[in-house]
Amino acid sequence: MAFSLSGKTAIVTGGANGIGLAIGRHFANKGANVMLADMDEERLIKELGSPEESDTLRYFAGDLREKLTLANLLSATVDAFETVDILVNASRQVVESEPLDPDDDGVEMLLQQNLMTSLRLSQMVAKRMIKQSEGQEGNGSAGAIVNLSSIAARHANPRLMAYSISTAALDQMTRSLAVTLAPHRIRVNALAFGSVMSASLQEALKENPEARKEIESNTPVGRIAPSTELTETVQYLASDASSFMTGQVVTLDGGRTLLDPVSTPAH
Repeated sequence: MAFSLSGKTAIVTGGANGIGLAIGRHFANKGANVMLADMDEERLIKELGSPEESDTLRYFAGDLREKLTLANLLSATVDAFETVDILVNASRQVVESEPLDPDDDGVEMLLQQNLMTSLRLSQMVAKRMIKQSEGQEGNGSAGAIVNLSSIAARHANPRLMAYSISTAALDQMTRSLAVTLAPHRIRVNALAFGSVMSASLQEALKENPEARKEIESNTPVGRIAPSTELTETVQYLASDASSFMTGQVVTLDGGRTLLDPVSTPAH
């Protein structure tokens, strides 16, 4: 029962495709109420159709870089399911940057997209979790936040400098919020992944198919994992099975970080 998500409500950002969508569907299959959030409304409709009020898997479309949109997302979730118990910050963007170009705004853009969106939503959701737990006693969890990071936070790749900086910042945000929210019984952890077929990696391989061989050869298990292979690890971090874990960045990369850093995309 420790791994159970039954009856819990989760917000999953980046839910229109790839890893976010896989997590949302997995959570719903495990009995959770899920609100998938993404900017791409057309893709959400394509994947989910038109959910009915009785459905446990719903969607919210909007630009999550806007504070008002985040507030509306939280309100829509509470209106639909009454509570929010889990937040999975899976919304992320990968772009190449020019490390010696002072006019390149990649770092600012990805800090906004990959860090600030997750931070602001985490703050809002955490306040709701604290309010929900008022009057409750015991050692049980009042909520769980899971941030999706990347092994790029530890690998120095000049082409991915902006992405690396934003994910490294996300890892430190995870640790800082974990300490801040621990007295409120809210746990915050992150999953740093690599060699996983995310939506961004799919696009990168379309442009450079040869990169697949490079990634596979630099991954000890010798393959790229489908996005569904992350879902049960995220379930563990979101469930009571990890009730004594907080502030940790768990790595899931087929052993890739055990080797020397390479120039292929981390994704």
